[in-house]
Amino acid sequence: MNTSMKKSRVLIVFIAALTVALAPRRTHSANGPSVATPSPVILVQNATILTVSHGNIEHGSILIKDGKIAEVGASVKAPKDAQVIDAGGQFVMPGIIDCHSHIAIDGSVNEGSIAVSSIANTADVLNPDDIAIYRDLAGGVTVANVLHGSANPVGGQTVVIKLRWGQPASKLPFEGALPGIKFALGENPKHSNFGGRGAEARYPATRMGVEETIRGAFAEARDYKASWDVYDKRTAAGEKNLIPPRRDLRLDPLVEVLEGKRYVHAHCYREDEILMLLRVAKEFGFKVRTLQHVLEGYKVADELAAAGVGASTFSDWWSYKMEAFDAVPYNAALMTRRGVVVSVNSDDAEEATHLNQEAAKSMKFGGLSHDEALKLVTINPALQLGIDKRVGSIDAGKDADLVIYNRDPLSAYAVVQKTLIDGRVYFDRQRDIADRPNKEKEKKTLLDKEKKAVEKNPEAGAAKPGEKKPEEKPKPPSVEISGGAL
Repeated sequence: MNTSMKKSRVLIVFIAALTVALAPRRTHSANGPSVATPSPVILVQNATILTVSHGNIEHGSILIKDGKIAEVGASVKAPKDAQVIDAGGQFVMPGIIDCHSHIAIDGSVNEGSIAVSSIANTADVLNPDDIAIYRDLAGGVTVANVLHGSANPVGGQTVVIKLRWGQPASKLPFEGALPGIKFALGENPKHSNFGGRGAEARYPATRMGVEETIRGAFAEARDYKASWDVYDKRTAAGEKNLIPPRRDLRLDPLVEVLEGKRYVHAHCYREDEILMLLRVAKEFGFKVRTLQHVLEGYKVADELAAAGVGASTFSDWWSYKMEAFDAVPYNAALMTRRGVVVSVNSDDAEEATHLNQEAAKSMKFGGLSHDEALKLVTINPALQLGIDKRVGSIDAGKDADLVIYNRDPLSAYAVVQKTLIDGRVYFDRQRDIADRPNKEKEKKTLLDKEKKAVEKNPEAGAAKPGEKKPEEKPKPPSVEISGGAL
């Protein structure tokens, strides 16, 4: 091994070690509970409890057993074996649910090479080591709808996860949550702003092409389903030696949509395209579960309410591209007033750390009440994802997914103190702060180790006499495909 290779190897090992050192530990010793540890009995007491479903409880308590809310009220007694969390002067609310997220995905969020990428599945590439999981926990997020990107009219399959930091990828999916699939309308799937001179074009390149791509995919799926229905019927009747239809992994998820076994989450902006998708859905007999972004939803709010489609939007993003020019910060409130189930989402790992504040903006822009604003990030996204029987409010029998704030969560000064999922503390601010000196010490140790390794081989990496460095290959044209709004 030459000196250049030695130095590269040392640097790779160092960078990997430093990354591990700086990230919060995915073990019980820090903020990630051990998988094997049983859920403790916990009593959160003396808090202002924002139940979302049945008002607020002053000086209230929540008893947690086996990861579930066992009891909530003003006079809950602590069992002898209970761990007590004194939340005096603090506020407890249901865990925040982000209906549009791209965290915890290993690699690109888009399979943008084809127009119908329904064969791709975000559940296959979940990355439990993504630091965004921990950071979003620190912002009170407990559940995220992890979506494929918006490069395709019919995109990849989606998965709902719980932010169980410290547990393997197999433990992240929300048990029992119906899977979804991402659709996209407008500039992104027709690649208005992507590529450059010499970039290979891909159908569709127009809005009408986007519509026909979706229609064509469902026409195929309908025929595919019919062929399987005939086969299943003949098999049930006792016919022998039948040859089953050829399996098509691209169409299987669309058949699940037609059968109501998979939710459609559609990226969209303009009112005309929103109505187009609702017409296509009616034509093929399926439901659109949520419209994502839906910045012109206020223009067609009555139609959305009549169709029973949910709207998951931004608080006040505007004008970042042509189809976002008609966005208004009153969108969430206007749709709410017309009977649409509305949520506010992040579409961004950093934005998710303060979704409580994003929800609060609708109190200023549109006059939503405190409870209505709180619903935008709790029970409403739970309804949109079909998990409202488990999460979204503080009620006996529901999962103990809770967030403890030092102030009212809708205050700009509110800071998360603890985040619980399934009755386990996954984020503890005081523990995080206390552990920072150890992290800094470990960081310094690794930096010193790397420095000594380089000093030991001062000429490492230098080219040998007569040795030429490999020529740098020309970089391809920059192509940026956003997973969400851009």
